[in-house]
Amino acid sequence: MRITNTMITRNTKSNINSNKLLVDKYNTQMTTQKKISKASEDPVIAIRSLRLSTTLSHINQYVENNIPDASAWMDVTETALTNMKSLLTDIRTHCVNGSNDSLTSDDRQTILEGLTALADQVYLEGNADYAGKSVFTGYRTSSTLTFEEDEPDTTYEITQQFTYDNLEEHRYYTGDVTVPEAIVAGVTDCTTKISENSYERIRLAYNEGIQLDNLSYTINGAQTDLITTADDGTVTTAANVQIFESEAAWEEANGEKIIADDAMVFIKETGEMIFGKELANTISDGRASLTAQYTKKGFDAGEARPEYYYDCKDITDDDPTKHVEYTKQVQDINYTIANNTTITINTQASDVFDTSIARDVDELINVVQKSINANDKVAKVKRMMTEAQYQSPEDQALLQTYLDAAQKEADFADDNLQKTYEHYITRFDGYMESANIAITNIGSMKNRLTMTQTRVENQQTTLEELKSQNEDRDISDIIIDYYASYNAYQSSLTAASKVGERTLLDYI
Repeated sequence: MRITNTMITRNTKSNINSNKLLVDKYNTQMTTQKKISKASEDPVIAIRSLRLSTTLSHINQYVENNIPDASAWMDVTETALTNMKSLLTDIRTHCVNGSNDSLTSDDRQTILEGLTALADQVYLEGNADYAGKSVFTGYRTSSTLTFEEDEPDTTYEITQQFTYDNLEEHRYYTGDVTVPEAIVAGVTDCTTKISENSYERIRLAYNEGIQLDNLSYTINGAQTDLITTADDGTVTTAANVQIFESEAAWEEANGEKIIADDAMVFIKETGEMIFGKELANTISDGRASLTAQYTKKGFDAGEARPEYYYDCKDITDDDPTKHVEYTKQVQDINYTIANNTTITINTQASDVFDTSIARDVDELINVVQKSINANDKVAKVKRMMTEAQYQSPEDQALLQTYLDAAQKEADFADDNLQKTYEHYITRFDGYMESANIAITNIGSMKNRLTMTQTRVENQQTTLEELKSQNEDRDISDIIIDYYASYNAYQSSLTAASKVGERTLLDYI
């Protein structure tokens, strides 16, 4: 084969360029410490690098964002639940103290002041937020659990479900003693009839501003309507149903707080449905379910918003098209913390912040207040009996009548205080158990999150190592290859300089 100078020159240029490309390649590797700078250099490395980068990007999202966010959310929730448990413990302690049958006036006053201070804090922990997001309100993270200020015009239609298990015994007292500031000649009656009656009741979630629109109970599929409201607003009540604005109105209408065995009384002021013995037995023995639909107008600051607990509709606006309807449902907020692994980070308000808690605290306050008032009347009469102006036998006899009546009222009030507080110990044990369960669930989720975090962090380390092995080159190896290619390049240049020094003409 004949080799021409042109062929030698062309091959020399090609060799120089090949060595030059190697120098450029290793120079780029020395700068980037990467095996390739574009996919065409090594498609296998490029494809593996793309897969590893995508997977590592997901892992980084879990480790750097999702897991820390989930952990912080649960920390806030756990703190709020712990505070709520502490508050419930304090209320229960007052119940234990109040169940004592030998309370002094100072004891009753201490209980009243303690419960009054705690009443405003019942749902405050339910407004806990993480990064501006409420942690107990499901998907509506921009809203608080409670009304932040008094809203006297806000109106909701609420549907509340009950069962026969919600029936509870409650005592109702008729009559109270009126102690005059001074004895008036000829006035001897200081009291109406003082009596006690016990009935079964079911309490709505709210009181005051209540209009009971529909009430029915169902036994074995058969529904019995007690109260119905037509579309035109006409309210129809069963023959055995009475509706009163207040307990005082109930007492005034019947002479005392009594109810027929087969009848029901609804008190708007307290939101109580009170059942006669026969009707209560029918509901209990039939294991009935009850549905109450009512309208509540006006909410106080600190009251729980109904949309987190019940099916309801905000009908505050006069324009029906602007009414907002809410359906009670489980609203789990799930975080993806690893590939194919999600965790529920939120706790539902209805699981811990029962609407009955505030009602119970209010009732405890009312019961101890009535006991204080009744005992104050006894003390007032006793004080009057020691005054010089009332030392005549007639005045003393009259004051003794006042004292006997006042003492009877105080005995009723003290007995009710003791029994109510003793009963509510168990109720608050139940609320505390719900809080403990919620705290335990949070602890379990945090443990799961910690274990997943450890696993994901290990995956992150492994992937980073694999990605580095696939893409990166050790700088010492690059330097060796670079100098080898550079020397080859220099040699090729030297060799090229010799090419063409001699031609065929030199031999002619």
